[in-house]
Amino acid sequence: MTPQVTAPDTAPADLELPRPPGAVRRFFGAHPLLVDSLVAGVYLVPALAEGLFHLVVGPSWTTALALLLAMIAGAALFARRRHPRAVFAIALAVLVLSVFVGRNVDFVPTVFALYALAVYRSARSAWIAYGVTAVATIGVLVVTEIVVAAHVFGPLSTEATPSGFAALSFCTVAVLVGTNVGNRRRYLDALIDRARQLARERDQQAEIATAAERSRVAREMHDIVSHSLTVMIALADGSAGLVSTAPERSADAMRLVAETGRGALGDMRRLLGVLRAGDEEAAHAPQPGLGELGELVERFRAAGLPVRITVSGPAPADVGQQLTVFRVVQEALTNALRHAALATAVTVTIEFGAARIRIVVEDDATVHTGSVHGSGSGLLGLRERVALYGGTLETGPRRGGGWRLVADFPTVAAAQDAHAAPAPTTATLSPETAAGSAPAPDPEPRRPE
Repeated sequence: MTPQVTAPDTAPADLELPRPPGAVRRFFGAHPLLVDSLVAGVYLVPALAEGLFHLVVGPSWTTALALLLAMIAGAALFARRRHPRAVFAIALAVLVLSVFVGRNVDFVPTVFALYALAVYRSARSAWIAYGVTAVATIGVLVVTEIVVAAHVFGPLSTEATPSGFAALSFCTVAVLVGTNVGNRRRYLDALIDRARQLARERDQQAEIATAAERSRVAREMHDIVSHSLTVMIALADGSAGLVSTAPERSADAMRLVAETGRGALGDMRRLLGVLRAGDEEAAHAPQPGLGELGELVERFRAAGLPVRITVSGPAPADVGQQLTVFRVVQEALTNALRHAALATAVTVTIEFGAARIRIVVEDDATVHTGSVHGSGSGLLGLRERVALYGGTLETGPRRGGGWRLVADFPTVAAAQDAHAAPAPTTATLSPETAAGSAPAPDPEPRRPE
């Protein structure tokens, strides 16, 4: 039998359940000791008054024992909420003994005990106890009839059959009413418990979403800070080497450093601005996409990295995939600038197919140095980005020397504007085409330290 927990009168603060109806019901629910005292008083006051009256009129040990049993049963009723089974056992014993020592069948404690079992334990417990009560009552009354027929003694002042019928009738009503009340309580318990579970699941989902957002912010911060700083360090090193021999080129490089720093600060303000709760809505700038690839490549060329990029196929319309392509190229070129300072060529090949997008970044540096160490989260972030689209990211040394990064993921089917200009099928940017828009790279680029 499953223990029954009383439904709380007040719901959890975050559930905001409606207020229970009925002022009287709420009052008694908030004062259980008062209710128990009233129940015990309803039984004890008449029972003690009758017992004392018979004890004064005709003192006998049976009258004194009946009075003692009434006091025990009344005291036990105070524990009917916490220990209904024990109270039922005491009430049943009082019912059986009252047949032999009292003037009437004392079934009132049994009625209260059966009601308590149905409410505070389960309907099954109440009906089992009712069956035990019926068997005990019928058995005792049969024994009483036999004793009376044998003229041994007549303990009851009333007929046995009507007394037994009245006792079982009241017990039946108590079980039915208690079952109804208990089932309602158990139903409310289940509803409130389910609401608590939903509240916990809601909080867990919020924590998961917060962790995912933190991971996204960490990736974006890495892309903004680490990549920009890498380019700024390379430009500053090159400018320091040119300050005595080519001051104009050194000044141009430092202007690029300032421009890169201002761009990184602006991106950081926009990213952190959306995280301020309660502040005014931050300005949202579009995320970088394929249109910024040329600027990205020129920035790395200005830092001394010989980059050649080839783009083929129609560009995807999905903004998220464009950002993923941009971040893959950005991370690959940043790693090449860090570790492949001796490379004579870094090639970026982007193939936009109808079904898949493939990005290959290779360098021909025979020796990859590690004088500038990253945090290790760049490639991890790229794998997470690519995995969002069901793709893969592979990195490792290539044949003939150098390093190779390959990202491959399916294309997201997106509706294209019928009036949009078609993307060029092939685009090639070489160092020579960018010579006029950015300072020429140092023939011997220095490794950032």
